[in-house]
Amino acid sequence: MNLKSTIIRSAGPDDISEIAQFNIAMAQETEERPLDSEIIRSGVAGVIQDHARGFYLIAERGQATVGSLLITFEWSDWRNGTLWWIQSVYVKPEHRRTGVFKTLYEAVISRARDTENVRGIRLYVEQENLSAQSVYQKLLMQKTPYQMYERML
Repeated sequence: MNLKSTIIRSAGPDDISEIAQFNIAMAQETEERPLDSEIIRSGVAGVIQDHARGFYLIAERGQATVGSLLITFEWSDWRNGTLWWIQSVYVKPEHRRTGVFKTLYEAVISRARDTENVRGIRLYVEQENLSAQSVYQKLLMQKTPYQMYERML
């Protein structure tokens, strides 16, 4: 399929279950981490119900959902604006390497340019996921000198 056959749209309440399943599949694939389906479903619903938390974009081909991603927001005092974080990226295996992520990414860039005070796009990627890193570099994203630390509660 060519890029023109991929439609990008904002997710709505009818997409909650499928996005939750995508997140579960992605966590299992990338980190071998099982996720609680009820927590994931509630988390996805929380974003769809409250756009201050972020938004999901859906990639469709025909009537089928073939991929999605989440955008969340970070305020940057250094830039006096917002950075959009790409998270929870998933493309169904049979649609990978066919331009689905590229089309989603281009939609993110377009929306960011059309939104006042968006200063940039960020994402994080597993260190071992060299395939994804290669894709991001081809889309002109630059590796930063930062490492991520966290403390989960």
